[in-house]
Amino acid sequence: MLIAVTYENGMVFQHFGHSEQFKLYEVEDGKVVRSGILGSQGSGHGALAALLQNYQVDTLICGGIGGGAVQALSMAGIHLYPGVEGSADQAVEDLLAGRLSDSAEPSCSCHEEGHECGHDSCGEDHQGCGGNCGA
Repeated sequence: MLIAVTYENGMVFQHFGHSEQFKLYEVEDGKVVRSGILGSQGSGHGALAALLQNYQVDTLICGGIGGGAVQALSMAGIHLYPGVEGSADQAVEDLLAGRLSDSAEPSCSCHEEGHECGHDSCGEDHQGCGGNCGA
């Protein structure tokens, strides 16, 4: 099993579509056997989902994530654990111990109900979403 965590300075990074790094954890028999940092050269949720799929990631732990990213990860066959905060290493320990919820609901606070692209600051192309608020 290969687990990816959105990563910044040891912590779970809180916006999937802007993730510049992932920490990858290779798991065998329920234990981490190897880990390392993967830099992302893509921008936006589609490129990041493709990057993780190319590395054969099975599971993603992240902070905030929008609906478009949830869909892209689902289409890539990557199991999602969103809304996680704190230490990346602790998040993986919690996952392996069965203490994380795998709700695949969007959890990005900039995509609240009633908020539409083209209003306020969200009409921009957010890391490749084309202004569709799915990043």
